[in-house]
Amino acid sequence: MKVLGIIPARYASSRFPGKPLIDLKGKTMIQRVYEGAKQSKLIDLLIVATDDSRIQDEVLKFGGNVEMTSEKHNSGTDRCAEVAKKYPEYDLIVNIQGDEPLVDFRQLDQLIQVFEKESIQIATLATRKITKGELENPNRIKIVVDKNNSALYFSRSAIPNQVNFKGDGLSSYPFLRHIGLYAYRRETLLYIANLPVSLLETIESLEQLRWLYNGFSIYVSETTIETPNIDTIEDVEIVLRSL
Repeated sequence: MKVLGIIPARYASSRFPGKPLIDLKGKTMIQRVYEGAKQSKLIDLLIVATDDSRIQDEVLKFGGNVEMTSEKHNSGTDRCAEVAKKYPEYDLIVNIQGDEPLVDFRQLDQLIQVFEKESIQIATLATRKITKGELENPNRIKIVVDKNNSALYFSRSAIPNQVNFKGDGLSSYPFLRHIGLYAYRRETLLYIANLPVSLLETIESLEQLRWLYNGFSIYVSETTIETPNIDTIEDVEIVLRSL
């Protein structure tokens, strides 16, 4: 199985414009993501996918691989699909979020290894490590899964609802926090990239709800490795403390 790692990175983020190029102790965020992912021995080729020449120049500057993609993409998955079409020899595509500067190669290896089960078409990661603040933070995505670890739903809200809980919600239920790494079999990625946007996806602003809505199963693999991501300017300080 040949594995292609893609890091979608756009400059014009609505919540944090220019995010991939922020300085994190002497290196840009996109460089830290690239170098972290590069440590995985299971990824055969790693590429940054962007629509901005400033990001392209930065990737070339530190010696990475980069592909320019359309400015019209609404999601990282769509950007990954455009690049994947150029590399038909790869069986598995790993979508490595460009706002995960502390990405750990062990997370990527774990995600890739679940595809030893031929029935799995899409997979992602989650952790039980979650604070009360993260539970209430709409920028931290929560998941509920079935008995086979397939996702039932993703939400920016705390799920399940805590109305019937007694005391601290965290002690009443093993909440799952999403880690924004995905992997897809090639044919699945190309198919889901052509699906129309669903209402649920629009309401939650979560592209994976489009896949669930259309009947695709998303396998959720639990990890204990903690990797804070950067969604807002406030998240930068948290990541800097870990560098």
